[in-house]
Amino acid sequence: MSNKANFEEYIILKKNKIKISSKEIKKGDVFLALKGEKYHGNKFIVSAIANGAKFCLTDKIYKSNNEKIIHVKNVFSYLKKLAKRKRNLYKGKTIGITGSSGKTTLKETLAFLLKKDHIISFSKKSYNNELGVLISLLNLDLNSSFAIFEIGTNNFGEISNLTKMVQPEEIFITNIQNTHLENFKSKKNIAEEKSNIFKFQNNNNRKKLYLNIKNKSEKIIYNKSKKEKNLKIIQIDDISKKYFIKKIIHKKNYYKITFSINKKNIIFNTKYLVMFRIINLLFCYAFFSENSLKIKTIEYIQKNLKPVDGRGLTHSVLLNKKKIKIIDESYNANPDTMLQSIDYFMNIKNSNNQKILILGNMNELGEDTIELHLKLLKQIEKYIFKYVILSGEFFQKSIKKIKNPKNKFFYFDNKAKIMSFLNKYVLNNDIILIKCSNATEINKLAKDLLKKKDN
Repeated sequence: MSNKANFEEYIILKKNKIKISSKEIKKGDVFLALKGEKYHGNKFIVSAIANGAKFCLTDKIYKSNNEKIIHVKNVFSYLKKLAKRKRNLYKGKTIGITGSSGKTTLKETLAFLLKKDHIISFSKKSYNNELGVLISLLNLDLNSSFAIFEIGTNNFGEISNLTKMVQPEEIFITNIQNTHLENFKSKKNIAEEKSNIFKFQNNNNRKKLYLNIKNKSEKIIYNKSKKEKNLKIIQIDDISKKYFIKKIIHKKNYYKITFSINKKNIIFNTKYLVMFRIINLLFCYAFFSENSLKIKTIEYIQKNLKPVDGRGLTHSVLLNKKKIKIIDESYNANPDTMLQSIDYFMNIKNSNNQKILILGNMNELGEDTIELHLKLLKQIEKYIFKYVILSGEFFQKSIKKIKNPKNKFFYFDNKAKIMSFLNKYVLNNDIILIKCSNATEINKLAKDLLKKKDN
């Protein structure tokens, strides 16, 4: 058997072996030597093998006779064929999650609840682009009962492409929000693109579609889904008579939530009212019910659910010998999720003179970028925070248009200046919410602050 045949058999039979960082390689893993912005992955083959890589795959000539190095003409084309082969062998139930936001949180929530009683596969990190989906397919455990994939997009045609690869039976569309407007221009176009995940021409495997319809764009998806044959639509919104939020009661130190699940009341308490997490949980209850899984499993372990890194996880940090809390929402941001996070922040039981808001640019919003940043600042003015710290050119231009602000707004152009400000003015028990898009100065600041965790 050739080296390439050995490699293919290894990937088909094994699970979770593909890695794209040589630093993450452990014994038996497979290193993908990909072309990066600065370097080609061939530069790291030696370290990958030293760390225990069983194989290294590359499409660039590498001067070595090491049998562990597999050379192909085009890595992506090769992996697509291998991923298709492995997907065709999978007999478990495949789940696809798309939407403007909340994909990773829903995936992690559903995975957490399912793995209590089942063998499952799910994409690691936010693997929702072409490379990420390919890796997730190749890392698939063929013995798992459920496989969960994120399917993302920032341009037209990507949902169709990824859907054809994954072929999900059951589909969640979390929401339609103002994301990637630079390419899509409108929420209507985003809805059109997301709808490709359940169209028969892309996915003749689809059976069920889970929706939460709250706006006109999400209504577009619903109307399109109604035209599809042999597709069951499961709603968890106000129109649904089967799965919905029946009641939310604000008690002194917590919220009492009542779900109606198939005419049965499910009651639980939560300290903070974070609506997207409540919605994600309702999605999971609907999925369990539709698949005749044990609802009691969710009731028993949901109290152990935690936010995902970069998406609301709270950390205790020591900053200049002061103990503070950081709510890390630094993974990504759009105008809708910004407002959701700020509302949640205001509902936390802490005096407002201890709450510090740190916001970075919202990227990929297109021609309305400044207007959307300004609109957000005007929304913030409905509340009072100890400080509102801003960074990024879009906020810099927007803040100049706020006359006589009620809040203490501070603009800094880099993370070092913000850190200096915090070291000087932060006090014990202050609580900081950080929200921004990736690849921003605030995103880098969040990483630096979390290095100061009080373990």
